[in-house]
Amino acid sequence: MPLELSVVGKPQEAVTHTYTWKDTVLYALGIGAKKDELDFLYEGRGPKVYPSFAVVPSFSAMFQALLGCQGNLAMVVHGGEKVVVHKPFAAAGTVKTVATVRGIYDMRKFANVVVEMETKDEKGELVCTTSAKILFRGEGGFGGDPAPKEPSEIAVPKDRAADFRVEEATTAEQALLYRLSGDVNPLHADPDFATMAGFAQGPILHGLCTYGYMVRHVAKAVCGGDATKITGFEAQFRKPVWPGDTLVTEGWKLAPGKVALTVGVKDKPDAVITNAWATVKE
Repeated sequence: MPLELSVVGKPQEAVTHTYTWKDTVLYALGIGAKKDELDFLYEGRGPKVYPSFAVVPSFSAMFQALLGCQGNLAMVVHGGEKVVVHKPFAAAGTVKTVATVRGIYDMRKFANVVVEMETKDEKGELVCTTSAKILFRGEGGFGGDPAPKEPSEIAVPKDRAADFRVEEATTAEQALLYRLSGDVNPLHADPDFATMAGFAQGPILHGLCTYGYMVRHVAKAVCGGDATKITGFEAQFRKPVWPGDTLVTEGWKLAPGKVALTVGVKDKPDAVITNAWATVKE
């Protein structure tokens, strides 16, 4: 069944998300935070909130938009994510997110659905804008336009080695922990479902979990551990990651406040995240 193209450009109803400090801490643990990141894990210090938490309150709004596309959600994979932070998340609060499908593009074997979201706090102030690229496997070939090319101003230089490298192992239970922040797709928990979806090796790690690891690694390598200095970040998800894999983030410091990034899995040749970058406060 072809996707419903009439949803493009129509803002969805706002989705309200209320969270407590326990939710922000659970998210931090889900993206691998350790006890030396106590500012993000202990309510006695706030807690501070990782900026990639932006994907949590916007997830339900994005899912609502995808339902309107009327595709098979069992065949969905996350293609990419961009977040621009306008103000830090409070340790607890209520936010509202409005999602809009900005485009449904034909990629032959896939349909690429781009969902843009705005999340505002209780004062009506913009906290973050996010953009998700969701791939519906098997829904391409409908004669639509291809996705427009969006060259990044922050690209990995080809003439020098990375300025930093952060290596960190995930746990075998990482996906089971991360899914408690809202993405309960059985692809990340149920071996039988994963096999049915084409992943015979077993449930895969959420792309957004790997994304969170990348943001933490930037905080460690560039911001002295203070992730609240990060103002934006983007990534394209290229290869699956399995719980227990060791992630390797490499970064190149470019113009002031701009960092180009790649993420790979140790002892595997191909990057799992490419076309990635972050911006930070100097």
